[in-house]
Order: sequence, then structure tokens, then C-alpha cells
Amino acid sequence: MDWLDIKEFFKDTIKYLIIIGIILFIMLFVFSVTTVVGDSMHPTLKDGEVLILNKFKYKFSDIKREDIISLKYADTKYLIKRVIGLPGDKIEIISNKLYINGIQYPENYLNKDLNYKDFKLSDLGYEVIPEDMYLVLGDNREISLDSRKIGLIKKSDINGKISFRFWPLNKMKFF
Repeated sequence: MDWLDIKEFFKDTIKYLIIIGIILFIMLFVFSVTTVVGDSMHPTLKDGEVLILNKFKYKFSDIKREDIISLKYADTKYLIKRVIGLPGDKIEIISNKLYINGIQYPENYLNKDLNYKDFKLSDLGYEVIPEDMYLVLGDNREISLDSRKIGLIKKSDINGKISFRFWPLNKMKFF
């Protein structure tokens, strides 16, 4: 092995290490892969579907109503839910209808035959949602572990926005 071969070997090794570093950075701070566990987001998402989580999205843009997010819960558990209430909102669910600030809000993503308990933000001890907090609900309200049980979610507990479903292949979709 001569000097040129050693020099090429080190150049190639450095290139590969840089590529691996970029990939690791992207996986740790920009995007990650997550799997739906359970049916709390049915019919929008189903158990076993594989999603891309955009961890970087909310660094430069606001969280929006109807965004589907991943959030930290109970140290080791991650939940996937839909953002319903934003800071300053007053939320009520009466007879399976969502009211935001006193106005009925259409939820076309829900199954029409759901039947779940009424809910008022005051059940959690709030008149309106405080700054940097959000109310999140699952689309399958009958079985979902969401803000009605675990309370409002801090912005710091939100891991990112679900941006893309890539498995199963026949259901690929951007969110």
C-alpha cells in the first residue's frame, strides 16, 4: 500500500463519517420514524401504520388547530393526537359536537357514529387555555387517552408534527 492509497482511504473515511454525522443529525433533530400504537386516532390513523415525525416544524412555525402531533407522556410513552384547542380558546363538547369559543366546529375526520361524554375545559380547572398549552384529542373519542384525561399539553412536551404516512404503501399521505 503506497502513500496515495492511504491518503484516498482517509479522504473516503472522512466523507463517510460526515455523511453518517449528517444522517444522525437529521434523525435526532429534524425527522424521525414513529409507529401508531392502538386505535385512538382511528379512522385517520390505524394501529401499525408508520409515520414521519417532523421535529423541526414548530421551531419556525406555530402549532395549528387540527395538526396531528406526537407528544411526550409519562416519561417513556409517546402519544399521537390531534390539536383541538389553542391558547386563549374555550372548549366544550356537548352531545358529540365540538364548540370552540361558543361556535360549533366541524370535525369531518371523525366517525359519525361515535358517542362519548360531554366535556368542558372547566372540567380541567381552566376557563380558557393558557399560553403555551394545548388541548389534544384522539379521533376515536370513545377510547382515546387525551387531554380529557391527562390534562392540557405544554408546548415543551410536543415532539413534533406528523408530516407523512409511508406505511402501508397503499395509504401514503402527507398531513
